[in-house]
Amino acid sequence: MDTLALEAKSAKNDGAPTPAPSAKPRPKPPKKPKRIVYFEVEIVAAKTKEKLLLLDKVEPTATILDIKSMFHKSHPHWYAARQSLCLDPKGKPLRDEEILQELPVGTTATFYFKDLGAQIAWGTVFLIECIGPLVIYLLFYFRLPLIYTPKYEFTTSKHWVVHIACMCHTFHYAKRILETLFVHRFSHGTMPMRNIFKNCSYHWCFAAWMAYYINHPLYTPPYYGESQVKTALGIFLFCQLGNFSIHMSLRNIKHAGSKVKKIPYPTKNPFTWIFALVSCPNYTYEVGTWLGFTLMTQCVPVLFFTVVGFLQMTVWAKGKHRSYIKEFKEYPTLRSPILPFIL
Repeated sequence: MDTLALEAKSAKNDGAPTPAPSAKPRPKPPKKPKRIVYFEVEIVAAKTKEKLLLLDKVEPTATILDIKSMFHKSHPHWYAARQSLCLDPKGKPLRDEEILQELPVGTTATFYFKDLGAQIAWGTVFLIECIGPLVIYLLFYFRLPLIYTPKYEFTTSKHWVVHIACMCHTFHYAKRILETLFVHRFSHGTMPMRNIFKNCSYHWCFAAWMAYYINHPLYTPPYYGESQVKTALGIFLFCQLGNFSIHMSLRNIKHAGSKVKKIPYPTKNPFTWIFALVSCPNYTYEVGTWLGFTLMTQCVPVLFFTVVGFLQMTVWAKGKHRSYIKEFKEYPTLRSPILPFIL
């Protein structure tokens, strides 16, 4: 009986229609693009509070430089480098790379505009600063007319240290010019044009003051003579090599066009080992250069220039040292701004 039942059931199944295949799953509908929340940016004059421009539908990923470019289209005489945008009339200028949506503002943002004045490239300023002293010093060295008394026109000094001093001074500023052209990478592209007069007057006037006395017909050579000059020359050349090594090291850790800061560390070059103790060894070597030149010439104007330069470079070094500490939590604690363990 069981066998017959199975056969009957099998025959019944053979005659039944084949079940339809299961339906394919419907494709998921495409995701709707995320809704972009645009910003409304208002630019106001910091002094007068006058409304200068209203930008509608600004993308949240726009940078401050993008906003400056938009502002420049409406006000062509205010190019991007000339603009300073702040969140407060007396606040700190915003960096070009800062992004709109990451700023502490709502969808309606107000920026306060300040005119920085006509700008000039940093590289151009450096070149003008260095070419001036180079030429001025040589004018005194060759004793051109109207500088000293007529009988000394176009004469040559009898003291060999004067010729060495001229070579050192020329070498220093020629080196700075070449570094400006081929080595330095400036974090800031421009500076106010009015600063060029202040910077150049400082370097040019000091160069003329030093050159006048060193190349004077009545110039008195160093008290300890040849030994003093040779020692000073060694210090001068050592510090010049050190300064160049630091500039090359700083260039190698920073890519062209990049504003990303990195901690400089000592390399295989022995002149860079001072990075273990100093944040700004380029200034340390620069001060050493002028100390050597002071010792070589035994000239009061050179000493005065060295002291003033040291004070200014100390201010710059302290500022950069604080910036390193603020930006990098792992910054070496043993380092000093400009002089190891002292300053």
